[in-house]
Amino acid sequence: MRKDRLNVYFDAALSAELEALAARRKVSKSQIVEAALAAFLSPDGADQREAAIVRRLDRLTRAVERLERDVTIGNEAVALFVKFWLSTTPPLPDTMREAAQASGRERYEGFVETLARRLAKGGTLAKEVSEERGS
Repeated sequence: MRKDRLNVYFDAALSAELEALAARRKVSKSQIVEAALAAFLSPDGADQREAAIVRRLDRLTRAVERLERDVTIGNEAVALFVKFWLSTTPPLPDTMREAAQASGRERYEGFVETLARRLAKGGTLAKEVSEERGS
């Protein structure tokens, strides 16, 4: 096979890296440059890189869509709870406020414990809603 001679100039740092790589791999600098140029000019290489990028972007898009769905479910659940609570809970007279706050603290502690257990098991409202909608 005929090979053409080509003189090229490299930055000193790049030339040193090429020299070191050739020594490590025990091949000539020409072989390394030829392989790099062939890979750069190969249309298949660009297609493969593009396909890999598209796959990664698709994966990221699906992950963002799941996050968006989960945030929407969480926001709607909180909004419905607040609306329900505000529309059904009458204001307390001052004489009952201290007892109600103590009861509220106990109920809140129970809520936090239940939430911690549920998250430890891996159960989430988003999963429940998805499962119920799928059934």
